[in-house]
This record gives sequence, C-alpha cells and structure tokens, in this order.
Amino acid sequence: MDSYLKALSESKYCPLWHDQDVRPEPLPPLSGDEQCELLIVGGGFTGLWAALQAKEREPDLDIILIESTFVGDGASGRNGGMLAKSLAHGETNTDYHFPNESDRLEELGNINYDEFVASIERYGLDARFEETGFMDVATRDYQVESFRKHYEEKVENGSNVTWYEEDEIQQEVHSPTYKAGLYLRDRGAIVDPARLCWSLKKTLLGLGVRIFEGTKMVRFGVHGSGMKTDCSAGSIQSEKILMGTNAFPSPMRKIRNSVIPVWDYQLATEPLTPAQMESVGWENRSGMGDIDHMFHYYRLTQDNRITWGGGGSVCYYYGSRTDQGVADPKDRFEGLSNSFFKTFPQLEGVKFTHRWSGIIASSTRFCMVPGVAYDGRVAWAVGYTGLGVGASRFGARVGLELLGYQPSDILELQFVKSKAMNWPPEPARWIGVTMTRHAMTKADTNYGKKGPWLKLMDRLNLGFQC
Repeated sequence: MDSYLKALSESKYCPLWHDQDVRPEPLPPLSGDEQCELLIVGGGFTGLWAALQAKEREPDLDIILIESTFVGDGASGRNGGMLAKSLAHGETNTDYHFPNESDRLEELGNINYDEFVASIERYGLDARFEETGFMDVATRDYQVESFRKHYEEKVENGSNVTWYEEDEIQQEVHSPTYKAGLYLRDRGAIVDPARLCWSLKKTLLGLGVRIFEGTKMVRFGVHGSGMKTDCSAGSIQSEKILMGTNAFPSPMRKIRNSVIPVWDYQLATEPLTPAQMESVGWENRSGMGDIDHMFHYYRLTQDNRITWGGGGSVCYYYGSRTDQGVADPKDRFEGLSNSFFKTFPQLEGVKFTHRWSGIIASSTRFCMVPGVAYDGRVAWAVGYTGLGVGASRFGARVGLELLGYQPSDILELQFVKSKAMNWPPEPARWIGVTMTRHAMTKADTNYGKKGPWLKLMDRLNLGFQC
C-alpha cells in the first residue's frame, strides 16, 4: 500500500473541530408555538453573530434562533478556521467587482476584524484565537515573477509584508515545493471555528436569546403585520426574520438562485512530535496557502496537528447536492493525502486521524450576497465562497441593518445594493461549474495561461478573481 494511502487507513470521518470534549449537548427542539420580534434561521456564524450584534444594539430585543441540527454543524464548524480581514474575498476580487468601493470595503474589513477580536475579549469567547498572519507561497516557477510584483504593490500600499526567496521560504517552512513566499503579518488570524460557535451560543443564552436546535424551517409567510414560520414541530410568529442558511436549501427562491453548494474536503494529522515539528519549521504558525487557481490551504492547531484542505478536491455535484451521499468520497481524500506528502515528504509515516467535508456557499461574484424582501421583514446574507469566518460577522450586520436595526451608510454601498447574477438552472449550472473547475486545473499546469473558457468567464464578469 502506498504510504499516502496508509496514512488515511485509520482516519475517521468527523470534523476535527467537532471531536472535542467541550462540545455542548444540543438544546431541545422547538415543540409548540412561540412568538418573538426577531427570528434568526441558522446556527452558524451569520446567525450567531447576528443575534449577538442585535442584542448589542437593542438589549431588550426578543430573539429566537433555530438550527436544523446543532450549532456549528454546517460550514461554520467545518472550515479551516482562517480569519481574514477581507469582506469581498480578497483584493483582486474586490477590485474586479467593486472597483469604486475598494478603499471603503478595506476600511470596513479592518473595522470588522477589530470588532471581531474585541468581541472575543469582551465575552471571553473560547475561540483559540492566534493572530498569526498569513503566508502565501508560490509552488511553480512561472508564478514567481507575478508574485513578486504583487509583493511590490503591497509594499507601495504600506502593507506589513515580508518577501522570501526560494531558499528563504524553505528555511522558514521546510517544503521542497516552495519557490517563493509572501508573509502578510497583519492580514489575519486562525481560530477553532467550532469552539467559536459554541462560545457564541453560550454567550447568547446568557443574554436571553432562545435557541432551538434540531428545528428545521419548513415554510414561512406573511401573517398579519409580521411573519409566521412553520417548523418541524411547531411554529414561530415574529415581526422579522434573518436568514443565515448559506448553502443549505432555503424556502426563498432568491436565496436558492444566488448560491450553489460547493463541497470541500479536509484532513487533520495526528499531533506532531517535537522532532516532526522541527523538521517542518513553521515557527510563525501562520495560516498558509499556495497561489494556484485550485489552491490548498493549511494550518497548525494548538496541539500541533496540521489541517489540510482544498486543491483538486473541491467539487460541485449535479443538482446542488447537500446530502451525505457525497460527503465521504474515497478518491478526494486520497488526493488530499497525496498532495500533503508531496508538500511535506519529511512527514512520511504521520497518520491522519480525521477526514471531513463541508459545503461552501458560492455566489457568482464569489463573495457575500445580501438581500431583503417582504417589505423589509425578511433579510439574508449568504454566499461567502470560502472566506466567511470574518466576513460572516459583517454579513450579519448587513442583514440586521436591512431589517431596520440601526441602519447606517453601509446600505448605500454597491456591495450591498447590487444584485449578483443568478446561477443558471441545471444542466447548464453543472456543465458551467465543472468546465470552469477543469479549466482552472489545466491553467495551473499550463504556466497559469487561461484557456478560452476562462477568458469567456472573465468577459462575462464571472471569472474567479481571487
């Protein structure tokens, strides 16, 4: 058996973040009828941050939050735990889709990040927060020149960045695949995403928010001057609703058409020994990623495991599948294991203890899509496209302000007001996404040169610009 296959042989299908003694017992589901002023649907980052910010703005606000499974079960408890400052999925994507608002969105991203960190301190959130910054690495010779230009632009803009030549980056983090590196010291941090969700849950309960887990929204509609939501075992009458369902099926057509569920897969190693850690280096403990179109992202945990995700494992399944039938595909995890040991061959013999998957909500503009309907009684923020750990907090703010809770000038941003192009129906949806995925993989192996399909996507303003 190949060593990369053997490394997977004893892994269990379970998110590393969920497999912890601090995981709380689920709260009882809704049973009967309830009333509140604000109903929040979804127990992930968007819903949890929305409830907290709503309480901060109006402490007496009566809030109910419902979650179909348990808090932190979706993408919010399954991601890489990388907290970035960007609200629109990176500078390139921001400039591409919102060229006249780049500076303002950068400012708001910095404010959002600072408020995120302040909330961790104020409420004592157990997020295992480490302000490490991020390290991007070039792994192909042709990438180095453009990567260096990117570094020079950042220096001109006053960013706190460090450039590493090939020998320097390999001394910093010991991988023979690295050709150059760019360390962005003030770009972000890493967190334990599930612990963050569970700490927010505990905080909200202490602030008087009622939370019902195991409670699925079935339908909702206008009821008098407010809304009525039918759930799996009861109903909730509310004045307003904030939807934080992200990639999961929504009763609202506008939400369903604006995002698609893209599956991503991750692995986690056993804790590395001191000798293994020395063989890797990585003393700054930064979140890391390569700069391929189909990029890998990885990080260290507090007990010195490495989590590893992305690359060619990312996939969309025909019909916008969100079921568990595609959650544990053998070939995708094998591909991840193989790429891991190509990056860190000195770790041969290390075993993976956990493998898991999660669903990314991707919009056609590759960042958050907000909206409001029912005469201002229902709002949403979805579609973070894999960079939602920090942006979801801002999305929650946008949703609240769209509902009328202390609205500000952010509602005048095109980032908020403009409508994202809907995804086409099947089979065009699957064909388009699959062709794009294959074209991006081909570009990575063809000196970064985009073929006709990717050039067409760029002309249609649908190119992945991150």
